[in-house]
Amino acid sequence: MTFMPDHFTVWMEIPVTNLDQAISFYNKVFKTELRLVTDMGPNPFAMFPVKEDASGVAGHLYPGKPAPRGTGPTVHLLCPDTLEETMERFAESGGTIISDPIAIPTGRFAYGEDPDGNSIGLFIFNS
Repeated sequence: MTFMPDHFTVWMEIPVTNLDQAISFYNKVFKTELRLVTDMGPNPFAMFPVKEDASGVAGHLYPGKPAPRGTGPTVHLLCPDTLEETMERFAESGGTIISDPIAIPTGRFAYGEDPDGNSIGLFIFNS
């Protein structure tokens, strides 16, 4: 039997060298408010918010050592508005846009690197 759950991805973690700066970057780019958690483990981390009644996948930023640029996995995050507006904020906030928008059947996305060099996909579903 083949394992085929509703959601194969259950969590994501993005390592950053400066947690406060990374929180500011992701808050501005994605128009959100990451929640700083200081009482769960040896290090503080910042959680990406989801609606309380949602079964969506989230994750967090944590103090860590990012993979060298161009070598780590890519985490795709949902744009809060248009792909182009999110790309603009991403670049203005210190990230680097790596690709032009790419269309796929379910939407569009672009690749970027956050200030720590983490590979981030900026994704928007078709309306």
